[in-house]
Amino acid sequence: MTVLGVAGFAAVGWTPGGSGELSNEAGATASAEPSPERSRRSPSPGSTPTRSPSASPSTSPSKSPNTSSPGSSQVTIPETGPGTFTTASGGSGKVGEGVPLRYRVDVEKGLSLSAADVAEQVERILADPRGWTADGDSAFQRVSGGRTDFVVKVATPGTVDDICGEYGLNTRGEVNCNVGRNVMVNLKRWELATPVYAKDIEAYRALIINHEVGHFLGHGHVGCRGKGKPAPAMMQQIKGMDGCVPNVWPYDAKGRLITGPAVP
Repeated sequence: MTVLGVAGFAAVGWTPGGSGELSNEAGATASAEPSPERSRRSPSPGSTPTRSPSASPSTSPSKSPNTSSPGSSQVTIPETGPGTFTTASGGSGKVGEGVPLRYRVDVEKGLSLSAADVAEQVERILADPRGWTADGDSAFQRVSGGRTDFVVKVATPGTVDDICGEYGLNTRGEVNCNVGRNVMVNLKRWELATPVYAKDIEAYRALIINHEVGHFLGHGHVGCRGKGKPAPAMMQQIKGMDGCVPNVWPYDAKGRLITGPAVP
């Protein structure tokens, strides 16, 4: 498993804490009810929560393991798994201001992914100064036990469908969702990204996390605000860029929110 790093983000300008703006086609998502354990900051204008997936891919879920070849390596995605998870051990320090949201990172059992590597990637994404901590209110801390506000779960398409389906969402074996306190990451999107980002898969992962955690924080979908503008992290980029340029971060290097008009 490749650990998140500068090299993995070169194609779209990843430099942790730098000014490069990344993009990613976030998988279809759904927002969750805000956690009762912490009162959320009100979403920015034009960011209303949604209860439906953010996109409906034109292809139906595969009936057999999905095999694709992003770049030079072949990746096989099992259709489904046991629905049980391994939790990444250890934890992180607090990042951001305010009371930290405690989160856990789980990986479905039977996958070749290292839970420790996935956790490190998630930590770096949430700690980036262009992430949600730039709102001056959000803070995060990874834990491996005890009370948690949300859980990032990387799982097979079938397991994502099962968990998201419990809340009435149809992820069709293709996309991610945020339901309840679960930030569900579809293994297919984590490993293969989308055609636009197939050459920079690790950068795509930053958008998955920022988009789904954004839903957990109460942010809804927005659209492109103009040709040549950076695509908002809360934009359903899997549907197309609509003239926007790639970007995976909620905020720019100067701490300005990257957003657009509200969309259903």
